Amino acid sequence: MNVIRILIADDHALIRQGLGKILSMEPQLEVVAEAANGTKAVDMTREFRPDVVLMDINMPGMNGLEATRIIKGEFPLTEIIALTIHDDEEYVFEMVNAGVSGYVLKDIDAEILVEAVKDVVQGKSIIHPSITTKILDKFQQMSKGEKEEASPLTPREMEVLTAITMGLSNKEIGDRLFISDKTVKNHITNIFRKLNVSDRTQAAVFALKHNIIKD
Repeated sequence: MNVIRILIADDHALIRQGLGKILSMEPQLEVVAEAANGTKAVDMTREFRPDVVLMDINMPGMNGLEATRIIKGEFPLTEIIALTIHDDEEYVFEMVNAGVSGYVLKDIDAEILVEAVKDVVQGKSIIHPSITTKILDKFQQMSKGEKEEASPLTPREMEVLTAITMGLSNKEIGDRLFISDKTVKNHITNIFRKLNVSDRTQAAVFALKHNIIKD
């Protein structure tokens, strides 16, 4: 199995060092660089091309949100996990719109963080459990009084989108729907195009926000 290369972006040296030690204990993970602010995170991503960036939101100078937008614009295949103390849903929405694949709090257990890094590389979307309820509650508030929007998706694409909102990987979706990985990828490409989104997390949020599928 290929080693997952990680960049840690956080303005606190102790947090960077602590995360680095935790992640480096896992043979499949390698911390290739650290950054103390958003500007350095962008520069280090350009230099080291990590598979995953652990991105703090509040950093001096360029913050994590700005850095995420730049990195995803230049390196769309780089997965970004927002790692923060904030569980406010507005922070989540902004980071999701910027292209993050995961949003977890800094009090997360070490084992769960390791799994989150592995999961986003496999195409899964990760949101800390304590945040999920807040997000769904807000979606429900936004959709109150609104009619269910007509979906531009085919029935099969709807099935794939539903599986995406459940956090399933391409392989799991294929097994669930009895279709090949290539077919799953084709459906996901069509879903992204029709919904005008760039990744799985945005697709899932769009679906719930616009009441395309039932949460």
